Amino acid sequence: MRMHWTDLPTTTRDAVAARTGPVYAAETVDKGLNSEIAATLDTRTGRVFVKGLRCDHPRAWTQQREANINAYVAPLAPRLLWTINDGEWNLLGFEHLDGRPADYRPGSDDLPLVAEAVTVLSRVHAPAEVELKQIEQRLADYVDRPDDAALLRGDTVLHTDWTPDNVLIVDNAARVVDWAWPTRGAAWIDAACWVIWLVSAGHTPKDAELWAARTPAWSTAAPYALDVFATAQQRLWAGIAADNPETAWKQSLADAAQQWLAYRQAS
Repeated sequence: MRMHWTDLPTTTRDAVAARTGPVYAAETVDKGLNSEIAATLDTRTGRVFVKGLRCDHPRAWTQQREANINAYVAPLAPRLLWTINDGEWNLLGFEHLDGRPADYRPGSDDLPLVAEAVTVLSRVHAPAEVELKQIEQRLADYVDRPDDAALLRGDTVLHTDWTPDNVLIVDNAARVVDWAWPTRGAAWIDAACWVIWLVSAGHTPKDAELWAARTPAWSTAAPYALDVFATAQQRLWAGIAADNPETAWKQSLADAAQQWLAYRQAS
């Protein structure tokens, strides 16, 4: 459950204030699934976005991973300002982005901006000094053969979660937030992840692929590699939807992944 700023221990809030100056107001952010606390703080030094998990949370390691990758993906991502680990809470403080979620629907003016963001990210080489998950490992359970998984391998930093809530339109540009799961893989994979969200937003699979094709890395994907990835995504989202039949957006993504796979199989 999402907590509020005032639910944090006084010592933790004091540690934040030591970095920001007095906190005058706090607004809980209801978007996102990866954090126990996510809030916008009004402070003496300006607005700050803070997110975090308890230190004993099973996913607490994602906090350090997000901190480690920030220097390589900013300014596409909001800039990390400070970190706190007081033994009870692990918090990250970021520059605040005054934006809105991207509109993926057909005809949206946001689509070229998102395509540009995907393109920028596809050019970011995965740093050797930052430990990252590998896409072929993350999807190993959803492919038929190890050789198929190897087709997804690469040395590009991937975001992989292109929900519109993670893509904020700020000053006529798309910024990408929530880097809890940065991954190493082929440069075309984020564009392929975006395809499913586009289909869910009302695009046909063909038109969704045409948007993905606006990113130069898309042309580096072999057709069979795209087939493998589409199959893996269909299986992944089908499992997620089956575990959460009451969650409409997960059902929509599962349907979109099925549509994309059927389109590729028919092509």
